[in-house]
Amino acid sequence: WMLKRPSTIGDLSAVVTGLLLAMNLPATTPWWVVVIGALVAIGVAKMSFGGLGQNPFNPAITGRVFLLISFPTYMTDWTIPQGFISTDAVSGATLLGKYAEGGVEAVAGTDYLHTLFLNIGGSAGEISALALLLGFGYLLVRRVIKPWTTLSIFGTVALVSLIFWLIDPAKFTDPLFNLLTGGLILGACFMATDYVTSPMSTTGCVIYGVGIGLLVMLIRYFGAYPEGVSFAILIMNMAVPLLNNWCHQKKYGRK
Repeated sequence: WMLKRPSTIGDLSAVVTGLLLAMNLPATTPWWVVVIGALVAIGVAKMSFGGLGQNPFNPAITGRVFLLISFPTYMTDWTIPQGFISTDAVSGATLLGKYAEGGVEAVAGTDYLHTLFLNIGGSAGEISALALLLGFGYLLVRRVIKPWTTLSIFGTVALVSLIFWLIDPAKFTDPLFNLLTGGLILGACFMATDYVTSPMSTTGCVIYGVGIGLLVMLIRYFGAYPEGVSFAILIMNMAVPLLNNWCHQKKYGRK
């Protein structure tokens, strides 16, 4: 009604945005905070720029960052699950939160097999790395997305963390820790690969992914926030028009 266009609710793009936003929120988030995040994601980040296909920033990440800045208490109230199907839970910091507060000693002895499957504190999108990777594999098989952005992010995070870890293992975490913790897998697989807000060319996707991975590690190691995936993706969203100008995709039928 506001844009004087036919309704686009039937394309289910808003459902995808809502699902991704939910995957970025703690399970204890009050309903009214979720509603505000949804309004920002759809009303501000998407509709104010003209609707589907015209938004420069990922809507779900925009909503999440807005909530993180506006309601930091609710957005950092993590719940650690107790058991596979039990609803009992206790409050606690995420692994990245523990590292930010206590350094490497606070996360020493982390069971990486545990983080791969289940039972770690964080948002819904941090609970099981294996489930996210299986979903990513499904999208690749169906050719819904291409792997270049995601692989570039993973490779950059692994390389940068390896360099810092080799320099001072008493201060910096190892590559496996940085790959399996936080929202890296969710962001790299399902949010950085968004058609509208990512580059069109393969070269652009690689540069885009390298930039995200580098920013993530700089924020994790030297920033004020323990996690930097959302901020990194939003920052690189701003560079996408430049990447599309610099890295032209070869037009069909031309050499």
